[in-house]
Amino acid sequence: MPDMIEQKKDNEKAVLELMIRMYCTGKRHIKKEGQRLCDSCQTLKEYAWQRIDACPLMETKSFCSLCKVQCYDPNRREQIRKVMRYAGPRMLWHHPILTLRHFVLTKLNSK
Repeated sequence: MPDMIEQKKDNEKAVLELMIRMYCTGKRHIKKEGQRLCDSCQTLKEYAWQRIDACPLMETKSFCSLCKVQCYDPNRREQIRKVMRYAGPRMLWHHPILTLRHFVLTKLNSK
């Protein structure tokens, strides 16, 4: 069971990093996909990863957006919303399997 939770955390971190990288590149904070994230996006990524690592509900929750406990501070929550609004629709074209998986899990867990 602990291995499953760690795998879940790793998957959530990977998707979040993809979205932050897509946002950072798309908003021209960095010029190329392979470059290091800008300072602001790197700080947001590190903060989000800390929240994922500290999540007490990781065993039962599906995604942060569906969680009843909002552990991001208000400024970071707004930053991550901007990232999600930008990267979310673009994920379908860049990472269709991840997007479909997220959509299905969201629908299953929102009932």
